Amino acid sequence: MLTKQRLIQAGLTALLVAGLSACGAGADGHRGSDGSGHGTGKSAQDARPHSDDVTGLRAGVRHVTKKTVKATRPHKVKKCAPATKRVKHTKRSGGKKKTWYTTERYEKCRKVRQGTETYRRIVRPERWCVQLDDVNGRAGKDDVWYRVTHATYTTALGKDDHARMRFTLTRTGC
Repeated sequence: MLTKQRLIQAGLTALLVAGLSACGAGADGHRGSDGSGHGTGKSAQDARPHSDDVTGLRAGVRHVTKKTVKATRPHKVKKCAPATKRVKHTKRSGGKKKTWYTTERYEKCRKVRQGTETYRRIVRPERWCVQLDDVNGRAGKDDVWYRVTHATYTTALGKDDHARMRFTLTRTGC
């Protein structure tokens, strides 16, 4: 009986693998250019890596400070009250069934509003930006702002105007 189950399981597995490979992706995990599912022979390592690195001449730096405003929100507190629940107990002994009920005590808690509280809401987050000329070697691409990390901003701050820079951007624009 055990070998019959194994044969059925192996047959179902083979059928599933055949069905998935017939309509699935190729060897590299992507469909071919003709949509046939046959692989192109390229692996993920052969693909050109996407990079957010930018090169250019430093044109300027800008630090935009964080802006906050005072706001209010409801203040929630945990309020608990004693409560009870009825619990059913059953015991079987021989052919008889005995049922009894007990009352258990517990605390029922919930959050309720109690006044308001004030906090600082961030309207504009802090950001550091660098402006580049001749972006990626293109002479016509000037005065482009890029949002960068604080460390890159500090490095750019220490460099002279039109000094060559290479960094990884966080975002375009400032």
